[in-house]
Amino acid sequence: MQTKKYSLLVFDWDGTLMNSEAQIVNCMQSAILELEEEPRSNQQVSNIIGLGLEEAILSLYPMMSGERVITLAHTYREYYLFKDKTPSPLFAGVTEMLIVLKDQGYDLAIATGKSRRGLDKGLNETDLHALFPVTRCADETRSKPHPQMLEEILVDHNIDANQALMIGDSEYDLQMAQNARVDSLAVSYGVHDLMRLLKQDPVGFVDKAEQIPLWLKDHG
Repeated sequence: MQTKKYSLLVFDWDGTLMNSEAQIVNCMQSAILELEEEPRSNQQVSNIIGLGLEEAILSLYPMMSGERVITLAHTYREYYLFKDKTPSPLFAGVTEMLIVLKDQGYDLAIATGKSRRGLDKGLNETDLHALFPVTRCADETRSKPHPQMLEEILVDHNIDANQALMIGDSEYDLQMAQNARVDSLAVSYGVHDLMRLLKQDPVGFVDKAEQIPLWLKDHG
């Protein structure tokens, strides 16, 4: 019987499993407009998806005061959790892909820049809670690309870094994996383009979520 190279697959959420870019951008733009902050383009907002919320805001507004960052973050959350109704569907084939991987014996986890409330909202809406017994969010630990959330997931599973694979669509995901000495698999259909991802030395890439089990069959 062939032994799997990886026993644990750690997924990013936004841009990897859920197609939430439009909602995140709309919510941030609404918050910026409401608070009359200097405008930022949709591309600028999209670029910070994957970071923790406060880190993302500081990336958009490096000189913003701490108090104002908290206010903008709170306003964003109000739109994301309650006011904005922009659809955020799973990418095509995601549920089936995850079930296949679970059935093949992989442990599945999530490492995300979302808040705990934001991730729980997404898990509840997609009915995926049962597939991910271990998850980490940016408001519980350090934001990507710091390795802490990934390191905590490794501890929870009592495995070494070389037994895990980080799967994500942003350079922050892949940088976090590098910092934790964990292999990474890039997905090219999310917020950062493939050339940008390849600069972070992933062990491979896929163009569609449903390709992940096939990639693992050949490599993991």
